[in-house]
Amino acid sequence: MEETAKQTSFEHFVSIIDRLRSDGGCPWDREQTHMSLRQATLEEAYEVVHAIETGDGANLKEELGDILLHVVFHSDIAKRAGEFTVDDVIASVAEKMVRRHPHVFGTVEAETAEAVLRNWEELKRQERAAKGAEEHASLLDAVHMHVPAVMEAQAISEKAAKVGFDWAKPEDVRGKIEEELNEISAAMLEPEEGRQERLEDEIGDLLFAVINLGRKLGVDAETALRGTNRKFRSRFAHVERELLKDGKTPKQATLDEMEALWQSAKLR
Repeated sequence: MEETAKQTSFEHFVSIIDRLRSDGGCPWDREQTHMSLRQATLEEAYEVVHAIETGDGANLKEELGDILLHVVFHSDIAKRAGEFTVDDVIASVAEKMVRRHPHVFGTVEAETAEAVLRNWEELKRQERAAKGAEEHASLLDAVHMHVPAVMEAQAISEKAAKVGFDWAKPEDVRGKIEEELNEISAAMLEPEEGRQERLEDEIGDLLFAVINLGRKLGVDAETALRGTNRKFRSRFAHVERELLKDGKTPKQATLDEMEALWQSAKLR
């Protein structure tokens, strides 16, 4: 990072946030809390992912700046509460990176990415023990529950697979998917009372099985679904544009008309 005689660009940015949240600064910025910013922080993380997926370097630069803004902003809130500063945040993560990479900064050997991950998990276990934290009652307790459900399913299935609780091959998971589809079909024929709860349960099982099939095939389910969502957006927009040429909206069109336009979108 290029430095000036007085302060680095990072220090200058920290001073900007400090000024915004000080007396005489911005009323809105002064009012913010960790809780009021939590949704915006999450959204910024997704904006970074979107910039990466679209290969937009200029947008990625901007979105990473927004993430940095939230790091510094939350740190300023904590500093004023007497909890920690942004320097403490940096020192903590720097120390953690050195500690968790003994194969780089120490004498431990790790020739493959798999060996690195095994070391990482063991180091995390040792850190919990050093803090006096109880060992997880379940291996899966280490997986955060407050992430999107697809990401949670992927993570817990990966954890289980690491200890051998897994299908032997992708074809076995496909069989499980067919089994779940049959159970959904059976649930659809059940009496109305209790049917919705059963369907929710079976569809959840189906989604979990599909996510596991992706994992066995080396496909990240979250990434795959995001790609399909974008594809659907694009194709449906084509349907809307073509209908508009005839002065119609999707509500005014027949299903056959929309299906024909959908197929033409797939051929583009």
